[in-house]
Amino acid sequence: MRAVVTRVSSASVAIDGTVRGAIGQGFLVLLGVGPADTEETAVKLAEKICRLRVFSDENGKMNLDLSAVGGSLLVVSQFTLYADTKSRRPGFTGAAKPETAIPLYERFLETCCGLGFPVACGEFGAEMEVASVNDGPVTILFDTEGK
Repeated sequence: MRAVVTRVSSASVAIDGTVRGAIGQGFLVLLGVGPADTEETAVKLAEKICRLRVFSDENGKMNLDLSAVGGSLLVVSQFTLYADTKSRRPGFTGAAKPETAIPLYERFLETCCGLGFPVACGEFGAEMEVASVNDGPVTILFDTEGK
C-alpha cells in the first residue's frame, strides 16, 4: 500500500459538487492499494498512521499523535499512487484491481474507526474534488512494499 498523509487544519472531499466527507484537524490520507497487499498490510498501515506523532506539543516539537489532539482522518482512494511514470503518459497497471483494492480500502477505514478515530471518506472509483488546508506543511509518504 502507498499512502500520502498530510497534516491538515481541515479537509473535505466532494462528489458531483456535494461534500461527501469533511474533517477539522487531523490527517488527509490518499491511499493506494497494490496487487500484493493483504488485510494484514491494511491493518498495520492504518495503525501506523493513526499513531504517527507529527502534531506539536507545548514546546513546538512534533510529539503528539492523532488521539492527543482529538484529530480525525479523511481517507481518499488514490490508485494513481501506483502510476508508472517512465513515459509522459502514466500507466496504472501497477495498482490493484477493484475486487482486491475495495475490500482492503474498507479494511483500512474499519481499522481506523476501530482505533476510535472519526473517519470520513470519499467513494472508491468516483471522480472527487479534494480540498485541504495543509498544516505545517507536514506531508509523509508511506510505502509498505519496501518493508
